[in-house]
Formats: sequence, C-alpha cells, structure tokens
Amino acid sequence: MQVAIVTGATSGIGLGCAKKLAETGMAVLGTGRDADRLAELEKSIGDPARVATLAVDLTHDDAPRRIVDLAVDRWGHVDFLINNAGVGGPKPVHETDDETLDYFLGLMLRAPFRLTREVLPHMGPGSAIINITSTFAVVGGMRGGAYSAAKGGLTALTTHIACQYGASGIRCNAVAPGVTVTPMVEKRLEDERFRKINTELTPHQRLGTIDDIASTVAFLCSPGASFINGQTIVVDGGWSSTKYMSDFALNSQWIAR
Repeated sequence: MQVAIVTGATSGIGLGCAKKLAETGMAVLGTGRDADRLAELEKSIGDPARVATLAVDLTHDDAPRRIVDLAVDRWGHVDFLINNAGVGGPKPVHETDDETLDYFLGLMLRAPFRLTREVLPHMGPGSAIINITSTFAVVGGMRGGAYSAAKGGLTALTTHIACQYGASGIRCNAVAPGVTVTPMVEKRLEDERFRKINTELTPHQRLGTIDDIASTVAFLCSPGASFINGQTIVVDGGWSSTKYMSDFALNSQWIAR
C-alpha cells in the first residue's frame, strides 16, 4: 500500500488532497494544527488502517521528525510527500515586518525543506515529492512580499530535489494554483478589486476549485506521471500565461492614473 504525507490537511487544498489520495487507495498521514479538524479528516476517510493524523506546528524544530516517525511506525515507508501547508494575507515588502517575514519563510520554505530532508531516507524508487507553490512564484504579484519569496524559494527547491534525487527514482514537482476557492480565499473575493483581477483576467468560465488542485496532485502521484520531474504545473485557467481580458474589462470605463 502506498503512503502519503499531506501537510496542512485540515482544510482547503490540503484536505482535498488527503481525501483524493485516500480515494485512490493510499494510506494518508494528514498534519495540521487543529486536532478537531484532523479528527474530521479521519472520519471522512473512514478506514483506520489507512489514515493517521498529527496535530503539530510545522515551524517547530521537532515537527519533521515527529511526522515522519509516525508514518514510518504505522506503515514502514513513505511514497509521497505533499508540502501544502501555507498562510495567506501577505503584504508588499515595505509593509512587511521581520516577524511576518520569518513566519512566512519558516512555514512555507524552511518547514518543507526540513520535512523533505527527514523523509528522503524512507523513500524508494517510484516515490515523489509535490510542493504546492503559487502563481505568485511564476509571475509577479501585487502585494506578494514574503509570500512570493517563500513560494519562489520552494520552486527552486523543487528543481534541486528533482535533479539531486531523480537518479534514485525520487521525483519532485510543484503545483502552482491560481486563485482557488478555499476558506482562505473566500473572504478576499469579497473585495471587488481582488475579484476583478482574477475573474476578468482568467480565460475560463470559473475560478479554480479544490478538486482541480487535488486531481493534479493525484495525477503527479500516479504511474502516468512517472516521467514528469522538476516541473511546475500551473493550475489557474490561463490567468498567468495569457493577456486575456473579459468583455466586461474591455468595455469598462478606464480611469487615468
């Protein structure tokens, strides 16, 4: 039985990935800081033999060891690591204090680095690491700040892992979501400017869903992706790779700067 570790599995993309991988028959270890929400994950998977959870703060120094030890104690090995845990609400560089910078980098770059280092000895040929990055690691993003820095670093870490460990049969890829309707994003979509930037510049009829991302992650864990290594798959409906503007945007009144 294949085994996957999914961080940030209490809600949003992480929860979706954990459920999707469990649906494929994998055993899943989900981590997060909220024990009650992790209990809901266990209940939704509904098979005690194929699910374990650990309430842990990924920024703590002992977190990677505790996570990997639990997975190995339960199932003996790890096939997939999904580095998903993250935080939103970034500010531009000039508004970002050191505490915020350190937290963003700690959670979304240092923690994945250390968890990867911990899990590598327990992975064999056919294993894979998938890092959840962002379109803000692919193109410039307003107000990205520490978030963009962390996700950009995670992209570079992805290509390094792919190069360093690919010969051992361990692949590494990144999935870069665009604006995806999650609890973290729903509040921001109430802001008209944020909503327009994403809905009117996306050449698709909708925004992304959690299942869009989870399905991409599941594919990258499947035999069909066995020759994909060192890549970033952007899942954003074309937002970051086109110059699309909706009819509404094109026909709206423009205000001079």
